[in-house]
Amino acid sequence: MTRPTRKVVVVGGGTAGWLTANVVASEQRERTGDAVQVTLIEAPDVPAIGVGEGTWPSMRSTLQRIGLAEDELLRACDASFKQGTRFRGWSGEERQGAYCHPFSWPAEYASVNPAAHWLARNRPAPFAECVTPQARIIELGLAPKQPSAPHYAFTVNYGYHLNAIKFAEVLRGHATNTLGVAHMQGTVQGASTHPDGDIAAVKLNNGQLVEGDLFVDCTGLRALLLGGHFERGLVSARRTLFNDAAIAAQVPYANPEADPIASATLATAQADGWIWDIGLGSRRGVGYVFSQAHTDEETATLALHRYISATSPAVDAGALTFRAIRFEPGHRSEFWVRNCVAVGLSAGFVEPLEASALALVEQAAAIIGRQLPRDRRIMDVVAKRFNAKMRHHWERIIEFLKLHYVAGGRNDTRYWRDHQSPDTCPAGLCEKLTLWQQQPPWHEDAPLLDELFPSASYQYVLYGLGFTPRYPMPSDGRTRERAEQAFRQTHERAQELARRLPTTRGLVNALARPAAQGPMAQG
Repeated sequence: MTRPTRKVVVVGGGTAGWLTANVVASEQRERTGDAVQVTLIEAPDVPAIGVGEGTWPSMRSTLQRIGLAEDELLRACDASFKQGTRFRGWSGEERQGAYCHPFSWPAEYASVNPAAHWLARNRPAPFAECVTPQARIIELGLAPKQPSAPHYAFTVNYGYHLNAIKFAEVLRGHATNTLGVAHMQGTVQGASTHPDGDIAAVKLNNGQLVEGDLFVDCTGLRALLLGGHFERGLVSARRTLFNDAAIAAQVPYANPEADPIASATLATAQADGWIWDIGLGSRRGVGYVFSQAHTDEETATLALHRYISATSPAVDAGALTFRAIRFEPGHRSEFWVRNCVAVGLSAGFVEPLEASALALVEQAAAIIGRQLPRDRRIMDVVAKRFNAKMRHHWERIIEFLKLHYVAGGRNDTRYWRDHQSPDTCPAGLCEKLTLWQQQPPWHEDAPLLDELFPSASYQYVLYGLGFTPRYPMPSDGRTRERAEQAFRQTHERAQELARRLPTTRGLVNALARPAAQGPMAQG
């Protein structure tokens, strides 16, 4: 039980596997030199899902930490910029047909709760537009910075839209060429164990044994090690989040050099689910996420056809390739068992409504990299804390996604009426909704420093959907003038940025040129 940790074996490639390998190798190189060897085993015959094309702003810090140049990422991954999500049709109120969840926090948010003052002013404009200039930037299709800005710098906060398959290829090259990660090709068929039950080695289809001290399961929905070898099943979220399938397609631009690129992910509600629309440099990625208990694949495909035809009339939707994806919404009962930890789809998956999948990979990889147990005795303590942390994150994710369905009151189909049923709402969210009848969300609603969704996110969704408290709080006189000043400054800043910032298409085209000059090229 005092075995030192010298070999980390990542089983499975894709974005989760290669991002984890990069983060762990980078952290360990900085802390211990080359004492820990990271090896990634990738099966050559497992197709990539390639759907997770949206990231959070945290990805900028992760990529900067591992030493990947942003211009390389943007050019190699057909990437664009994501400044949040714009929701359409999620509310039962026609006047609340669209709202924005931007990545920037409201002005003065640390000390002033803007929601109380906004409500007291009788909602003079959409909430997000009153508290951050980014909402206006998103609506205008503008970029988060100038082409001359340094790597990862920003005027307004942003993440990425990118080709997930190309992203994995970039991460693979960086891991193997820069960080010394060993890359093996082979199909894992099982594992051999130590007498105490730890995995000693994984067995490849050619008979080779790959030994390790910590094994990271990135084998996707199959979860070969954590789900297969250690038999840790899924805690289903189907009772709360009904969606369990998707139809996805890639839609070309009619004019790839000139067609506008949306500055946020578009999420358009449908009768039995919702459609994502992600703008990359050369195409859009679209898909209908739906509940098989409420509709069928043929109906969902027809709805996606109609959406593509309406948003891209020059594209023949019938000529596109449509791919069906099925999943069981939920997460593992445990995420780190003995010397095996699951990351990515192996740990769980729910609908990609707020693009939390890659954010969870980042969180998990960072913990593994920073807290890599020096020996086996320490591993049990790290695993216990890791499991508690990930359970908390998954519970908050499920609550937050459910909020999108219940706060707006839409009930025109059985799908939406079922979402409105109190029996399908997590107890924690029901308590929050009850409390928010008298007071707006604020810091105490997301108390941990590393919450995936800060309380500002609850405000953007809650008031974007038109939630009206039964007992609204009076505006706090002590902070009223600061709030009013912040509202005024937000409006003025939005007007200024609207004049200064390029379009997202303009920025993507400028950064796609290999000969780009200035700080972006120099780092």
